[in-house]
Amino acid sequence: MPTEPLLYRISDAMRVLSMSRTVIYDLIRTGRLRTVNEGRARRIPASAINEYIALLEREAGEQK
Repeated sequence: MPTEPLLYRISDAMRVLSMSRTVIYDLIRTGRLRTVNEGRARRIPASAINEYIALLEREAGEQK
């Protein structure tokens, strides 16, 4: 039974969101994509990816 990861590496988030490393780090820097630290590694929670997608959907709805 395959399960979705709860924490994504930056490279995995790049693949999931179809975005470049630069864009991912810009989203992190501006606070639009939340991260957590696991030791020295930065990870992106699956919930943060879902929140970011919901933010994009809300912003798209506001533009109509």
